[in-house]
Amino acid sequence: MNLKLDLLSHCEQAMRAVRNLEVWKLGLVNYLDALKLQEKLVLDRKSHKIGDTLLSLQHPPTYTVGKRQTVHNLLIPQSELEQIGAELHYTQRGGDITFHGPHQAILYPIISLRDTGLGARRFVEKIESTMIEMAGLYGVKASPGKRCETGVWVGEKKIGAIGVRISSGITSHGMAFNIDPDLNYFRHIVPCGIADKEVTSLRRETDLDLPTEEIIQEQLISCFARIFGYDNLIWKEDASILSDKKETE
Repeated sequence: MNLKLDLLSHCEQAMRAVRNLEVWKLGLVNYLDALKLQEKLVLDRKSHKIGDTLLSLQHPPTYTVGKRQTVHNLLIPQSELEQIGAELHYTQRGGDITFHGPHQAILYPIISLRDTGLGARRFVEKIESTMIEMAGLYGVKASPGKRCETGVWVGEKKIGAIGVRISSGITSHGMAFNIDPDLNYFRHIVPCGIADKEVTSLRRETDLDLPTEEIIQEQLISCFARIFGYDNLIWKEDASILSDKKETE
């Protein structure tokens, strides 16, 4: 009997297709360049030219507004953004205004929800779980937000933001996990439209010494891959990917 069960188990494993995830490590990338890359990859994923892909990167100081265009949650005149070294961009993702900057780990999944069997709500929950698991590696207890509070929180302080777009079952945009960004930038917005809440970072919340940001970003990628059930990571490194893309346009 046990032999039969073992044979069945091996057969089931053999029948289940190995799930690959191509990971693009891009470093520091201008927001608009990353947006254009996502748009191209979404089209390629829809037409099955590529498989599931994950962009790992950081941005220069940038405020982004979601499709509801809640720019009223920007608390300084747009004319003053240049003085603080930041840009403002409008996007078609969900969510409210947020900040992206150096020392923040950003993941943009370009994946097929139909192939993974996930609905939109479950997809977001798994993104939350990715950042919660990441924080837990450093002894930080994080949790999903309360009702109407998006993202991932440590008590009453937000450590990770989520804003996604889903088009014909293909995802883009994604998550931003605060490693050690300049939190002063968050003072100029109502983060994610939630007033009277603070923003925090892994650096502030953990008592442990942090490794390099590259290691932390790779740990976040590993958390994502495990939670979303990918068996194999295919790494594609450096920002020359962006140069290759521009040459083909």
